[in-house]
Amino acid sequence: MGNLDLPKSPNVFHPEKPSAVGSRNSLAQEYRDQQNEVNQLLEEETNKVIHHLTSRLPKDVLERLDVMGGLKEKLYNYFNQNFQNMFNRYMTTSEDEMVKKVRNFIDKEETQVLARYSPKEIAKLLDEVGGADKFNTGEIEKSVVNMYGHLQGHIQRGVNELETHTNSILRQKTDVGAFVRGENAYSIVKCAFKDNLYKPKTVTDVKLSVNILDSELISPIFHYQVTMEYLVKDMLSKHIVDSIDKEVEKLKDERVDQGLEELADSEILFSKIGKVEDFTDDNVENEKSKRYKLVAKNIMEKLGQLRAEIDPAEFDQLNIRENLKKIIDIENIRNRGFNTAINSITSILDTSRMGYQYIENLKNGRELLIREYEDSDVSNLPDERYQIKMKYLDHAQLIEERKAYDVQLKSFETEVQHVWDIVTVIYEDRKPGGKVTDFDDLAKKKKNRIKTTIKDKTGEPLYEDIDKVWDEISFVKPAETEVERSNRTYVYEKDKIRSRIILMREKLVKMYDYQYPVERRVIEDRLHFLERDYFKFDYMINPYHIQPGIILDVDITSIKRKKATLDAMANVLNEFLHGVSKGFQDAAFASFSRRRSTVREDINQSFSAVDNPEPHAAEASGSAYLDLINSDDAPASTSAAPKALPAPKKAKAAAAGKAASKRGRKPGAAGKRGRPSAGLKEV
Repeated sequence: MGNLDLPKSPNVFHPEKPSAVGSRNSLAQEYRDQQNEVNQLLEEETNKVIHHLTSRLPKDVLERLDVMGGLKEKLYNYFNQNFQNMFNRYMTTSEDEMVKKVRNFIDKEETQVLARYSPKEIAKLLDEVGGADKFNTGEIEKSVVNMYGHLQGHIQRGVNELETHTNSILRQKTDVGAFVRGENAYSIVKCAFKDNLYKPKTVTDVKLSVNILDSELISPIFHYQVTMEYLVKDMLSKHIVDSIDKEVEKLKDERVDQGLEELADSEILFSKIGKVEDFTDDNVENEKSKRYKLVAKNIMEKLGQLRAEIDPAEFDQLNIRENLKKIIDIENIRNRGFNTAINSITSILDTSRMGYQYIENLKNGRELLIREYEDSDVSNLPDERYQIKMKYLDHAQLIEERKAYDVQLKSFETEVQHVWDIVTVIYEDRKPGGKVTDFDDLAKKKKNRIKTTIKDKTGEPLYEDIDKVWDEISFVKPAETEVERSNRTYVYEKDKIRSRIILMREKLVKMYDYQYPVERRVIEDRLHFLERDYFKFDYMINPYHIQPGIILDVDITSIKRKKATLDAMANVLNEFLHGVSKGFQDAAFASFSRRRSTVREDINQSFSAVDNPEPHAAEASGSAYLDLINSDDAPASTSAAPKALPAPKKAKAAAAGKAASKRGRKPGAAGKRGRPSAGLKEV
């Protein structure tokens, strides 16, 4: 843009106006009197020469010279002429050099400062150090970004702590809302506050489980054992989806430019589905199919069963397979996501003053375990502590977790049922013979009497002959549909186990009262063991409620009146979720774009010449419009209304309609030519 020769001088020519073309005065002189300064200079030089002559020449020679008349005038004119010549040459040279310097300086500033987002001082410093080709600003810019990022992190952390404390004070209690804020509440799978077993009055145990889905992760996570083929196909799939999104965006912009209605959400979805076949297909065997457009078929076959490790006996650095693996490993796609999550959680814990004495990073298993204290014995630990378990699970792992969950719950049902049977047998054996102890004894005693007195007369079956559906422990379970079979909650089974344990304890108290024989002690020990392990099992996350992604399982123990670990962990979790997860995105809002009518082209300004082949066209049309408005012949609104024209005859009207239709006008336009408002419409 600096090569364009544009006029740089002012459009004023005057010999005396400051800084005008041809002027002897300049604004840089600050309105000094140049003529007086020149006269003073010439007068001083002339007097010096005359004084020198009078002091050096003899008196008789001076009398012959006309010193006071002709000599002084000649010297004055000589000095004036030479001084003006030298000054004009100097000014011309300096002006030319100054113009060159100014133009070069402006061009340099425009290219260095206007074209990039760097302050003038940094651009000048870089140019002085070695120029743009020798000195890179990338590291400086990264340092500045890191400094501002750390500053913003500290400020945000302080604001979060203040917000958490304020919410807890206003609530006057500790709940899930004070622990995890609203924007991350959707990721909670389970959160439970319960009293500590050892110190129920003063200490609280909190169980929090957070599920971050694969689609919500900023950096995707892959298992260590995943094949190279899977990694390449995943990258190709993302590239295809991005390409489809770009095509749909172009289609939406074209419709807006044409003045058509914007696509609805369903139309955008169907447009994306319809464009999938333009980028890929299902023809796996054909090497010329669209799926092998970016990566050839033979390369995909080489990456087929290649995993993270190669047997050293088969490793050869010159093979195609090994070099393909090296190229993909350099990008660190396999480990990038999980390492990013680990660095995020550990750095946040460090900066939040929440140290940890134990960390176990199972890299190949994609699992991280962090404990505040190394000792795992609850009786030796303080009342303020935490434990974090972060694990990445894919769909195959979740299937196995669900199978194990089913088996464990079935095992609890079997064990509790076995104790139930034992307690029932002991209860029946302890009944005194022939006496009524409970309702069942009374029902057996009155069975025959009910049959002869009531049922034989009414014809209804006896109570004992009716199929018993309700077991009097839990309500009747509804039949399962495909939804329940695919996503088992086990709420009914868990309530039934809990109710059985409570009923067995009540039966033991009823049978033995204050006696503690061996049978009672053995049964109570078994019930205590089953109840403790069952509560641990119930405290776990149901894998049917989890989707593939990161599972963050946090166990916190905190003093009720202090809540130091609770408040600090709330800030840690919110900051971690903000740094690792993109959050929930609504497709309707994500696909929304600004209408073209609200986009101004003059916002993105640039230096360019205006293409106007007819520069006076707009001015002429504007002046014609103003002349028409200001003229005396302009139509008035009410006072000078035009007279009504007579209606044309049918034949003439038909002929005029045909002629107008040939010229591309409406038939009614011919009759409006002579009206006073025709000129305004033409303009």
